[in-house]
Amino acid sequence: MVKPVSLPLSRENASALTAGDIVSITGQVMTGRDRIHRYLFEDRPRKEDIPFDLTGSVIYHCGPVMKKLDGEFRALSAGPTTSIRVEMFTPAIIETYGIRGIMGKGGMGEKTLQALQEHSCVYFHTIGGASAFLADRITGTLGVWKLEEFGPAEAMWLLEIREFPAIVTMDAHGNSIHKEIEEASYSKLLELTGRSPQSVGE
Repeated sequence: MVKPVSLPLSRENASALTAGDIVSITGQVMTGRDRIHRYLFEDRPRKEDIPFDLTGSVIYHCGPVMKKLDGEFRALSAGPTTSIRVEMFTPAIIETYGIRGIMGKGGMGEKTLQALQEHSCVYFHTIGGASAFLADRITGTLGVWKLEEFGPAEAMWLLEIREFPAIVTMDAHGNSIHKEIEEASYSKLLELTGRSPQSVGE
């Protein structure tokens, strides 16, 4: 069963989602890759200096391919980038700006999982290798920030999405499907090799 999710998310909305939920997301998301995350983390711009309201928002780890058609920017490709690249920045950004959702691919680490619990936030894993399909779920480009300074792939785009597919893989209750798979894979490795945990890596 697919759960519809409307953005922005409240604390209660985020807490109601659990790892394993298949969702269809409608609303506004902001894109953000390495440079935006580093800027938010190091420069700490005030909320009022950011043209978009990040409270309750979802940051999508994506560097979209944008083209100006008939005077408006449209996304031609909008697949997720690997989320773990911004692990060092994410907990502070969640806390500072009131983010309720992170979306990307591959999951994130223990520090982000802890921040999700502390601030009622969730991680959405979306489809890798389906950039054109996901771009079709974008119904409009509502704005852009830091375009000239960072370039189109690293700028923050405000996008309107409709029925955007994802799976909740990390929730606000400390559950992480990524961590479960990692632990299961490690146990299988020990089983197949007949080695003890202490000997792995030696």
